Amino acid sequence: MDLSDPTALSALELSRAIRARELSCREVMSAFLARIQRLNPRFKALVNLAPDEALLREADAADAELARGHWRGWMHGLPQAIKDTGQAAGFPTTFGCELLKDMTAREDSLYVARMKAAGCIVVAKTNMPEFGLGSHTYNALFGTTVNAWDRTRSAGGSSGGAAVAIAQRLLPVADGSDFMGSLRNPAAWNHLFGLRPSQGRVPGWPRPDLFVAQLATDGPMARTAADLAALLRTQAGPDPRVPLALAEPLPDAEAPARSFAGMRIGWLGDLRGHLAVEPGILEVCEGALRTMEAAGAIVEPLAPGFSPAAVWEAWLVWRRALVAPGVAAVLGLPGARERIKPEALWEHDQAQGLSFNEFMRASTLRSSFHAQMLRHFARFDLLALPVAQVWPFDAAQTWPRQIAGRSMDTYHRWMEATLYATFAGAPALSLPAGFDAAGRLPMGLQLIAAPRADALLLDVAAAWEALDPGWLARRPPEPAAAAEAV
Repeated sequence: MDLSDPTALSALELSRAIRARELSCREVMSAFLARIQRLNPRFKALVNLAPDEALLREADAADAELARGHWRGWMHGLPQAIKDTGQAAGFPTTFGCELLKDMTAREDSLYVARMKAAGCIVVAKTNMPEFGLGSHTYNALFGTTVNAWDRTRSAGGSSGGAAVAIAQRLLPVADGSDFMGSLRNPAAWNHLFGLRPSQGRVPGWPRPDLFVAQLATDGPMARTAADLAALLRTQAGPDPRVPLALAEPLPDAEAPARSFAGMRIGWLGDLRGHLAVEPGILEVCEGALRTMEAAGAIVEPLAPGFSPAAVWEAWLVWRRALVAPGVAAVLGLPGARERIKPEALWEHDQAQGLSFNEFMRASTLRSSFHAQMLRHFARFDLLALPVAQVWPFDAAQTWPRQIAGRSMDTYHRWMEATLYATFAGAPALSLPAGFDAAGRLPMGLQLIAAPRADALLLDVAAAWEALDPGWLARRPPEPAAAAEAV
């Protein structure tokens, strides 16, 4: 293992080197801070960075603990940045909204506390779209996070800052959150692994509502399957304050069955033409599935078995009901309506006439959809479809208005492929699937497992990595030293 550039190592490689005293926490922190200073102004992935001097003092304290024989855990001394939806004590929690720029957290979110207990040092927050709405990371407060592979393109979102920070080696690993693909889409567009856990796997605390608002979840993103698994195991687990948290633990980290032999995969594709998809995306995903077939998987085309149009309408009701209160809380501030992006106002305003009966009808349809997904999982280990319906688009756009000649009727219709795992409460993996015809822009394959089968997806990620398709180890081009910031 080459230790000359700590930022080139995986999180677990760094962990082993620190514990063996082959690298000091100060050396690791210094290397990442130098890279952050050089590259972050060009990508705008990290925001509200802590002062270097304070972070180096924390690294020195972590080294002193090691010298005394105290090891906090596998993240001991690793720099970590928290998505700006999460609370990290002493850092602002802005949700990408300039109206909240001075809202400093007094306590840690539960998953942040768990990562700190495992030894990480919080260096910053990661950028996101305002209120996490839309899969394109831009806001008036911090600007636009651009793609790690092409700085003229979108990084995805809403965990876009996290994805670019990992891909450009500003962080060894990162957390994110996922409502409508917010971990999966940026992972796909930056050639990473991203995992949306099962509903309740990573409990959210503190939150104003603990019973209804279950569509969003925190989760991990990483360059390697092993790092992904390590971070999820740190974030996951029950907490007595969170009544709907899953009680059963993930299995201990062991050598997984790194084989696709006999694995049954149902290929949903574009849902028999329902999803608008840009040219080349389905072909890249089908190429990844053929690689799995060559390794012994059984892949079959699969009809949805549900009405995508009806599920979409039910989804809109749930989304409005859950998004609107967060926007409403900020609308009370002076001048808020003029300063909040129109998509957030649309979500809020659409929800104002929503009745409880309408919500319950949508919930009933969701229950029927969930039952159909369980019938699929009685036949298949995994369901597959693209993570994204478009290639990374021009970063100057707010969202794609058309896909393959079809108009998008909402700001998030182009992200429709990601809602099915969320609505079923199921875990979903964004797995690097390949690149566009020019070999420049990444794309991901979305694999959905049955609810609570998160461990299967961790095994699948490791199995995919073990197959070692020649392009999987590709990393984004190193920006030229004299390049101008975007």
